[in-house]
Amino acid sequence: MDVEIQNQLLVYVFGVAVIMGAVVNKTNFCTMGAISDWVNMGKTGRLWAWFSAIALAMIGVALFEAFNVLSVDSTLPPYRSAQFAWLRYILGGLLFGIGMTLAGGCGNKTLINIGGGNMKSLMVLVIAGFMAYLMTKTSFYELVFYGWINASTIDLTEYGMRSQALPEMLSVFTGIGNASILGSVLGITIAVVLLFFAVRSKHFLKNINNVIAAVVVGLAITAAWYLTGGPLGQGVIEAVDWMDAKPLGVGVQSFTFINPMGETLYYLVDPANLLRITFGVMAVAGVISGSLGYALVAKKFSLVWFNSMMDFAKHVIGAILMGVGGVLAMGCTIGQGISGTSTLALGSFLALGSIIFGSALTMKIQYYQMVYDDEATFLGAFLSSLVDMRVLPNGLRRLEQP
Repeated sequence: MDVEIQNQLLVYVFGVAVIMGAVVNKTNFCTMGAISDWVNMGKTGRLWAWFSAIALAMIGVALFEAFNVLSVDSTLPPYRSAQFAWLRYILGGLLFGIGMTLAGGCGNKTLINIGGGNMKSLMVLVIAGFMAYLMTKTSFYELVFYGWINASTIDLTEYGMRSQALPEMLSVFTGIGNASILGSVLGITIAVVLLFFAVRSKHFLKNINNVIAAVVVGLAITAAWYLTGGPLGQGVIEAVDWMDAKPLGVGVQSFTFINPMGETLYYLVDPANLLRITFGVMAVAGVISGSLGYALVAKKFSLVWFNSMMDFAKHVIGAILMGVGGVLAMGCTIGQGISGTSTLALGSFLALGSIIFGSALTMKIQYYQMVYDDEATFLGAFLSSLVDMRVLPNGLRRLEQP
């Protein structure tokens, strides 16, 4: 019976991922593309689709917790951990943002592209997955990152907080109300504000694909929380407690894609070991399958390969940064950007902001290098980009805006 419950959960996760993969491919929902539209063209349609998906997931979690359907206090990864590793979120987010820009898309987009026939993205998956494997299943993280990340981590329990959830922190700092009630109110309030600005955007509602993508992705994140944290998920957790051979990755969780890439490679090394099939493995397989299905039906499947050695090198470097940064930040644009922020964890917002900043900065540097060609040094493009982003004063500009 315990195996049947686990299999049932995994089948449901696969089904939700298939739907998400097909819809994301059809609507061209892309977080890197959203940042590119905003930075390069001033268009915010896909950006508000992303933020609307966040809003819907926030509402889902707020209602689940308000009616005691489930709790996201203890999740995989631990978004609300009381160990506030601020440097980890910021550095990981920056690395991931830079990496996804060089590699042509975030973790979710990489899987979507694979389903559409993009072999460049398949290589990105393998490299990013390998780096995620090194970070999570070897001593690589401990040797390279643990010492200084641990030294900079703030233990919030020393300040009377049980977690880094914004409602908990506000409750302790202000003494206002019950953290649980405050959480539901705050989550729904933030969501309503995001949706209000989304519908006011001239770019968001203009394209129905933005609305469809926001609704489906937001509901997919919410559905995953319910599947793993609701009655079925709790049944799996209880069953696993007394199993001799325990499956990997059982716990309350929603979609994220970098660590699952590593889990997928780990499973493929020993495909007969079904205990290695995790939520993440099924999510990866489901998104690729859904994207492939749509690409075949819509006759959009097309094999794509590198057009130059420079293109190849950028994807390799990007994939490495995605794998390291995604694990370090404890999530990607979907993992921290939607699943994490739906829990109102402060670290998730830090990671999200860092991802956006890292990606936008990389795009601006690439733009300056493209316009000025050999005349632009990296330092000049870097400083000028930071001036454009209002991080540095105009006096440090090295290149004029094209």
